[in-house]
Amino acid sequence: MRRSFGVPVALAALAFGSFAQAAPASAADPLRTAAAQAADGCDPIVPTACLVPFPNDWYTVKDRATDTGRRVALKPGAMPRNLLGKGIDPTELNRNDGFSPASPILVRVPGIDPAATGLAPSTDIGRSLRADAPVAVIDARTGARQPYWAELDAQDPQRRTLLVHPAKRLDEGRRYLVALRGARAASGAAIPATPAFTALSSPNPPADPRLKPRWKALRTTLNDLRRFGIGSSGLNLAWDFTTSSTRSLTGRALAMRDASFQRLGAKAPKVIVTSVKDDPKDERIGRRVKGLIEVPSFLNPTGTALTYAKPKPGPYDPPVAPAWRTYHAPFQCNIPRTALDGRTPARPLLYGHGLFGDYTVIDSDASTSLSSEHGFMLCATNWMGISGPDMPYLALLADLSNFRTIPDRMQQSYLNTLFLGRWMIHPKGAAAQEAFHGAIDPKAKLAYSGVSHGGIQGAALTALAQDFTTSVLSVPGMSFSTLLNRSSAFQSVQKIIDIPYPDKADQQLGFALLQSLWDRGEASGYVGHLAANPLPRTPAHRVLLHEAFGDDAVSNVTTELEARTLGIPAKLPALRPGRSNDTVPFWGIRAIPSFPYTGSALVMWDSGSPAPPPGNVPPTPDPSPHDSTTRSPLARTQTAHYLKFGGQLLDVCNRAPCVIPPN
Repeated sequence: MRRSFGVPVALAALAFGSFAQAAPASAADPLRTAAAQAADGCDPIVPTACLVPFPNDWYTVKDRATDTGRRVALKPGAMPRNLLGKGIDPTELNRNDGFSPASPILVRVPGIDPAATGLAPSTDIGRSLRADAPVAVIDARTGARQPYWAELDAQDPQRRTLLVHPAKRLDEGRRYLVALRGARAASGAAIPATPAFTALSSPNPPADPRLKPRWKALRTTLNDLRRFGIGSSGLNLAWDFTTSSTRSLTGRALAMRDASFQRLGAKAPKVIVTSVKDDPKDERIGRRVKGLIEVPSFLNPTGTALTYAKPKPGPYDPPVAPAWRTYHAPFQCNIPRTALDGRTPARPLLYGHGLFGDYTVIDSDASTSLSSEHGFMLCATNWMGISGPDMPYLALLADLSNFRTIPDRMQQSYLNTLFLGRWMIHPKGAAAQEAFHGAIDPKAKLAYSGVSHGGIQGAALTALAQDFTTSVLSVPGMSFSTLLNRSSAFQSVQKIIDIPYPDKADQQLGFALLQSLWDRGEASGYVGHLAANPLPRTPAHRVLLHEAFGDDAVSNVTTELEARTLGIPAKLPALRPGRSNDTVPFWGIRAIPSFPYTGSALVMWDSGSPAPPPGNVPPTPDPSPHDSTTRSPLARTQTAHYLKFGGQLLDVCNRAPCVIPPN
């Protein structure tokens, strides 16, 4: 499961070809080149590439009909082309009313040295908020500085992109200002601004009418930066961008949920039980039940994309499911032996599998141990879009216009899982089936637990859930655009990517572009409504994040990014002295004040792996700590207690850091 992590992106990268690149800037007449860039749909302030800096409101237009007042308007001529020369269709990206609030900010400054410039690394995030920080990311409404870490793309030792990662996901539907100043080379020499940026920063408008819109927009950006204490002196670059609204990020899945459960009403979802197997020799699981659950299908007949009423849907048009179109999602439930021998009825628990796995994850040793030790009936279905049975769909990614297949199918899978949960607890659902008779505790509340990709997707599922309010997300993360290069499994397909797509700068642009679609189907789009600010018609939730120190599959920086975004506390001290390389370990994450504690939280588990390396490269621990949190009996005990008692965190480590003995 874990070693398959990069497959969809690897295949997607085969389709990239190369991004439309701007012509080299002319030192004699920088504005002539800049004007040609602007005509092609590129940002003329950076002559080295079309789509940087990114994200960027230069690639949006005003739209009074949207929640943000803007709409993405990427031009086809500026989009990536595959090896056949076919450009990516930006239509689906252009339905957004802003850019991903979890996207990395990409900048191209040839020769910049992070250390000489004084950029904040991932090990010293606090430095990003200094008044003289070389990069400033500012909320244009409040003037508040946003924390980040910056790094050069370690995948590209020659022509590296500067990656500025928000250390906390940006707010939804907000405009942000970005300023880069005082860039320096490794020698310490100052790097001047590009001639085009210098010319367009002038108070005097350019003569070429093709550049006047960019000059005018830049004047607004510079004036806003000046209001917040950043002048034009020493600026290398400045621009602004708007993040997607809540409705743009979550509205599709929310509309699918509401329409489907309104149609269902007070009834139990329809289920066909296809298999009931008892195993008297299995000391943990007494009965395995498989079946198909009927769910309204919002996918087109080929299952490749969501269906809309209009051929060209607007930014907020909801997907539709014809009354006659249904999907039969396969599922499996495991009833622990203790629930069949008359001792204790089982508590219902939805479970989420990892990347390119399937519902049979509940047969794993860790899952059956959780079920048997703590009396849970685990049920699972597949994460459509990124499960084992989805592998054939990946061939569609030869053209990245089809990338929407993954997030579209993921949104359908959320609905499938929510229907399975409703069936598990409905009096006329599972309890009414002979195979489950007397095995389910009718007083126990439904809960969710997921591992790895099940933790990532579980965050989005929980934010949408109406039938459960408590979840444990094991080794989770968010923002695939940040995660991919940090996953050891992604490296296994790097050589395949490098042949058709050798420009690593293009790869980073591709990841950032795709994040705006990924948000619809991963944690980054929903995390703002998980532990607080619940979505409409949705209860508040409590979530426990289990992090594995030095994780090589889901990086620690993405787990802690999620925790900061959620605003949840951590069990501190989380690590023994000397284990972390950070200047301030768990920067921006407060400590749990005392135990007993009830609420959302983060707990680090340390199985002895080395500290993760800096930069966008994966750790290489041996053995991998990725499955340590589900393998540990102590971690399972904490999981079970949290789920059973509505989010009460048990300190199973007796005020000390949580340590897992190696295998």
